[in-house]
Amino acid sequence: MTGTFGRGPVLSMDTLVRVRRELAAPRTPAVDASRRLVLPEGMTAPLGCDAVTVPARFGPLILPRLPRVGCVYADAAHWWWLVPSDSDYALEWPVPARYTTGALLPDLPRAPGLIHRPEGDVPYTPPIPLYLALCRITGTTPTWSRPVSA
Repeated sequence: MTGTFGRGPVLSMDTLVRVRRELAAPRTPAVDASRRLVLPEGMTAPLGCDAVTVPARFGPLILPRLPRVGCVYADAAHWWWLVPSDSDYALEWPVPARYTTGALLPDLPRAPGLIHRPEGDVPYTPPIPLYLALCRITGTTPTWSRPVSA
């Protein structure tokens, strides 16, 4: 696609945000693939994968609040929800949730187990319903509902 009067390609806001993030990201060595959550066989992640980690006590409270549940991984301490890449754009995920780009795992003795696999081949939990469920459970006001100060 070209811009008005053939002046070059038109960039979408999504592309601009992604480019800005890539430029601002610190240069780190390649991450060992074993440090990422692994997709179940037959699933694809066309939008990339990030993860939202919550303490395990919140997991059962979140599940019934979601219209669709994607891949969920768990161990005794945490649950990990796969979301499309850049699902943190313009959102402040409520504490104690942690947002991890690339669905990276912390240093764990072993990878968490898959406790939910959705039907079909897409692993994502929709990020906005997940965000709202987390806000509700933690008593946090969603970012867009907070008063703006001048």
